[in-house]
Amino acid sequence: MGKRKKSSRKPEGPRKADPLPTTFTCLFCNHEKSVTVKLDRKAGVGQLDCRVCGQKFQCAVNYLSAAVDVYGEWVDAADAVAKEDTGKTGHGGLASISGSSKRDYRSGRPAAGESDDGHHAAGVAAADDELY
Repeated sequence: MGKRKKSSRKPEGPRKADPLPTTFTCLFCNHEKSVTVKLDRKAGVGQLDCRVCGQKFQCAVNYLSAAVDVYGEWVDAADAVAKEDTGKTGHGGLASISGSSKRDYRSGRPAAGESDDGHHAAGVAAADDELY
């Protein structure tokens, strides 16, 4: 037994990489393939537009940038704005939900003036402090 001769194998050409996408899903209206990216490398600007909701974004690009990079920066910018907005409400925006409990979710304890089952305890002494 021996190896096959190299001459019997056909030469393989270079594999072609799949092209990167230029249309994406919108973060705000969730329509697929509605966001298009245009790169102006001479001006150094990447523009992103949603055809459905009209959302627009611009960022700086260089000669190595692709449409995916502009979309990634848009996602990062949207996340930064969302985190900034939740930081202003205090504890994740739960205050805007009607009927939400004022429970301190970090410690798991009810807020002052609220019993453990979520009802307001006006004038009722808590029995949790007594030892059995």
